[in-house]
Formats: sequence, structure tokens, C-alpha cells
Amino acid sequence: MFDSFPLGVSERLDRPAYHADFRRVYKSGIRRLNKLERGQNFKERGFASWEAFAAGEWNRAISLAQEKRNTYAKQFHEAARLDILERRLRIVDFPVTPYVQWEMFVLRLRVELGDNIRVLDARKISEIEKERPVPEVVILGDVVMYEVLYDDDGNAAGANRFTDRTLIRETSVGFEALYKRGEDFHSFFDREIIPLAPPVVAY
Repeated sequence: MFDSFPLGVSERLDRPAYHADFRRVYKSGIRRLNKLERGQNFKERGFASWEAFAAGEWNRAISLAQEKRNTYAKQFHEAARLDILERRLRIVDFPVTPYVQWEMFVLRLRVELGDNIRVLDARKISEIEKERPVPEVVILGDVVMYEVLYDDDGNAAGANRFTDRTLIRETSVGFEALYKRGEDFHSFFDREIIPLAPPVVAY
């Protein structure tokens, strides 16, 4: 699974170019968007909820996540208007990192608004990740695929853009297999996230 991915030919895009290309392809008539999220520690500077989380203000961070409600609702309305099915699979390492613990509250809001998110315990795919982690990708139909990139400090840094349809199909098949193995978001959240104490943050 994902065996051909490391050999794929791609074009490196900086963050503005990635966002511009994504928006263009998104509105071009695709019918599905699949996102595979694997990283466990990121920085989301400028997102008030993340800033509060990074400052150790846990309760405020959870409250501020609600500020994204209208933004997310507009995103999902746009997806429905364009007839795009959006799905996300969130791979989670154990013990859960502080970042993922925080992110799960943001994802819960997205699920409440209609996002299709499933969660997969990384321990259940150890046989797949013997040589390397599964890729961090966003797949837009069979047209384009982006490997999302981050710098050494966890900040978004653009993407590698793939257009080889054979590779895109192979990666999509891998996504489908893992998505089916994923767990319902709410059952995972209630069992694994709710019982956790507020995280100790060191940013």
C-alpha cells in the first residue's frame, strides 16, 4: 500500500501557490476530496484557538474553536453546491500528543457541521508503516494530489503536486482501504479524548 508514492514525480509549490492551485482545481468539476492526515505535531499560528492552546490556556482554546463555526459551515455549503464529497482520515499515535488532543476538538466541530471524518489508531497500521509513515496527502478526484509539507518547526510550507493519474489512483485505493478501517469519529472521541486531562504544552 502506497508503495509507488515515494517514487512519484512532483512539482514543489510554496504555500501561496499551493492554496491558489488547490482552489482552482477544487472548482473545476471534481466530485471528491480525500485527506489523509498523519502528522502528530503542527503549528497553526494565526488560529486563535491554537494560539490559546500553545499558551497553555486549555479551556479558552476549546471555547475559541467555536469561532470557526461560520467559516466551516460556509466551506461545507460550498462543497454541497459543487457536489463534492469531502472525507478525512485522521491517523492518531498513542499516547495522544497535545496537538492532536486539541485538534480533535476542532474536528469535532467540523463533524457536527457535516464533515466526514474517521479516525484510525496508528498501532493498527504498523504493518503498513514498517518502512515509512503513510503519506500526508490531499487528493482532488483523479486530477491532482498534494503531499502537504511542513518545515522542521511544524509550520505549513506548501506542497508537492502530483498529476500522474496512475499514482493518484493507487494512493486513492490506499486511502479507501484505510478509511474503511477507521472508526466513527464520535466513538473514538468519547472513548480516547474526553477522559484526557488538559495537556501540558511546551511551545
